[in-house]
Amino acid sequence: MFSSLANRDFRFLWFGSLAAAMSMQMQMIARGWLIYDMTQSPIQLAWVMLSFSLPMILFSLFGGVAADRLTKKWVTLTAQTANAASTLLLAIIVITGNIEFWHFIAFGLFNGSIMSFSMPARSAMVPEIVGDDQLVNAVALNSASMNLSRVLGPSLAGVVIALLAGGDTSSHFAVGVVFMINAALYLVSVLTLLAIKYQGHSTMLKRGSIWNDIGDSFRYIWGHELLRGLILMSFLPLLFGFPIQSLMPVFNHEMLGGGPDDLGVLMSVMGAGAIVGSFILARIGDSDRKGFTLYLTSLLWAVTLGGFALSTTMPMAITTCVLMGLVSSIFMSLHMSIVTLIIDQEMRGRVMSIMMMTFGLMPVGAVPVSYIAETAGIDVAMLGCAVGLALLTFVLLASVPELRRIDASAKAAMAQ
Repeated sequence: MFSSLANRDFRFLWFGSLAAAMSMQMQMIARGWLIYDMTQSPIQLAWVMLSFSLPMILFSLFGGVAADRLTKKWVTLTAQTANAASTLLLAIIVITGNIEFWHFIAFGLFNGSIMSFSMPARSAMVPEIVGDDQLVNAVALNSASMNLSRVLGPSLAGVVIALLAGGDTSSHFAVGVVFMINAALYLVSVLTLLAIKYQGHSTMLKRGSIWNDIGDSFRYIWGHELLRGLILMSFLPLLFGFPIQSLMPVFNHEMLGGGPDDLGVLMSVMGAGAIVGSFILARIGDSDRKGFTLYLTSLLWAVTLGGFALSTTMPMAITTCVLMGLVSSIFMSLHMSIVTLIIDQEMRGRVMSIMMMTFGLMPVGAVPVSYIAETAGIDVAMLGCAVGLALLTFVLLASVPELRRIDASAKAAMAQ
């Protein structure tokens, strides 16, 4: 289950990823709580998400070229250092009571731009460090670190806000302290990257202009039938699965009447289920019937999301959150493993950047879902996401048969 952690460089990369992911999860809770307290508007939460996602659409392709052309370690290191500095500045603004809504938009644009360069480089480093034989295990453990952060991060953020606010749910000081912790965690990520011996030098066999390099990545995907299908499949969670996370503060407040500690519990138990899913995949490894597993977990994701949307009590919400986290984690980890296995080494940074660019399209689902939540109710919005996820899964099942024929081995997948 933990075989890839025997690799020294991957251990440091894994711990650094865990620290950075914890920072992001804590910041999501603290930011969402403060913004909703300031605005009382679900749509405002979506605009902040849009500010973070828009740079991914605009700059991820350039980040992919940088990952393939430059030294991956130093691209990632520079980006994480910038994240630590910007988060510290945001913490100071919040603690001093000078925070305004536009600050969240500005920092979202900056952090999204930084992530456009860091994530393709970090993702491309993993297969180069561990090799193809350990890739499924390594990707699953990377997913486990992200999901572990979903357990520890939200609960820690909720506890810090609850303790330091002293009953004042609009306390800027408490949220500012959370952001201070975020900055420290980004610094931990920087230190672990410094400890990695692997550099990740350029893997490109030839170079043209930046635009030609970007064009090569699209031509590569267009000529790879299975890869095209997998990229289409990545839109399932982006349109209907992930928007619920940004709206969790709204559901917690309006449907469950919960406080910041309850919000932390919901996010944490979803992460706990996701950890179990990641470990299941890490233990199974390179198993048969990957395509069937992708479709099954996507449909189960829709079912559990529908159950959560209908929850009116905390026990029911917790139960469905755990199950939703488990199946979504298996889907996302397996999907990323297959994509990474079947692409050529010199194209990994650019293909990963295109995958990341699709994440920037998340507001395509989040904005209308947030509008429905504001006008018709958060339960209606989330139930609509569940129906949409199920319908789109059936459409892909019928229209992309290549995805049903993915074999256990990377060679079989590449042959298709």
